[in-house]
Amino acid sequence: MVYALEKNSKNVVSFNVGKRTNKTLNRVLETLKLSEAKKIFTDRLKNYRYFIDEKLYSVKCFGTNHIESKNLTLRTHLKRPNRRTICFSKSLVVFTAVLKIYFRI
Repeated sequence: MVYALEKNSKNVVSFNVGKRTNKTLNRVLETLKLSEAKKIFTDRLKNYRYFIDEKLYSVKCFGTNHIESKNLTLRTHLKRPNRRTICFSKSLVVFTAVLKIYFRI
């Protein structure tokens, strides 16, 4: 799962469910490009360099703190991604629907 947060409000702007492939990343990044983001903070995954303009791209520890915190909250509140729980979603459609409700999109 890949998603983007708006810096000030910390709301989820866009998300896509899937492995961290170029296709999955590009869907979220296209949304950010259309919204004319001023800066995009990422982790150290090399694939981002090919999709994001150098002027917008930034790899900073402080820039990803909020999304890492959101990841922890997501894992705590939703047990659907965890295979060993009774709540695990086998269906991608159901999992995506639950995330839309959770992120209020």
